Amino acid sequence: MHWRRISPDGTETFPLGRDAHGAILYTNDGYMSAMMTAAGRPEITGGDPLGGDLEARAAAYSTCLAYFGTWELEGNTVTHRVLEGLYPNWSGTVQPRSVEDRGGQLVLCTPAGPSGEVNEMAWARPAPH
Repeated sequence: MHWRRISPDGTETFPLGRDAHGAILYTNDGYMSAMMTAAGRPEITGGDPLGGDLEARAAAYSTCLAYFGTWELEGNTVTHRVLEGLYPNWSGTVQPRSVEDRGGQLVLCTPAGPSGEVNEMAWARPAPH
């Protein structure tokens, strides 16, 4: 999987690195979940997922993006209605994405942002166990 940000001048960046990990799940009854993380994230000291050093938790937050909600497909656009997410500003929002099958990968692209940047997320089906 990758998350690639493309600026209007064509510059590409990878917010979670070129070796990011992630999964997206769509259910037949209209629910969805997505999660992306940077590779090699350091562990947080202690056994409490809500504990640990504030800086370590901030670093963990900034190397992960996750949300869940409902979805519907219309033409080449999938609409995610975000119920809740790690980034609280998305909770309760509608997030449209263009959809493309690119060589067996599911590629989702955001509409251009305020600065004209487009975010592209490419997801590959995992190998069966």
